[in-house]
Amino acid sequence: MQGIRMQWSRKRGEVALNMSPLIDMIFILLIFFVVTTSFVKESGVDIERPVAKTAQQKTSTNLVIGVTSDNIVYIEGRPIDVRSVQSYMERFLMENPTGSVVIAADKKSQSGVVIQVLDACRLAGVKNLSMAAKSEV
Repeated sequence: MQGIRMQWSRKRGEVALNMSPLIDMIFILLIFFVVTTSFVKESGVDIERPVAKTAQQKTSTNLVIGVTSDNIVYIEGRPIDVRSVQSYMERFLMENPTGSVVIAADKKSQSGVVIQVLDACRLAGVKNLSMAAKSEV
């Protein structure tokens, strides 16, 4: 790797600074951070998760499905019909075959809606599926 070279102009005594190596290094760092960043598709709604004694932190999540207290299902900040969850999950798995999905249901939501979402994910073929909860502190 080349260092920054200073060149003297004999006529005027000015210093010229070669910025090419610095710019190259900045682009390499930018590419590194873009490639290593994991992108998470959030549900886009505020949900009060239930408390669980066995809740664990999940390190990698690709998609979060939100179920509000009004039993409205949200994916990527948009409301979606429960009957459309399976087809959405099938498209998601085509783009990301090893993708993981977290269902974040409000503690006041009906269990029937949550079970429908869970069932639709399983029928679509999602292998890495979990439920969101707060750990008891």
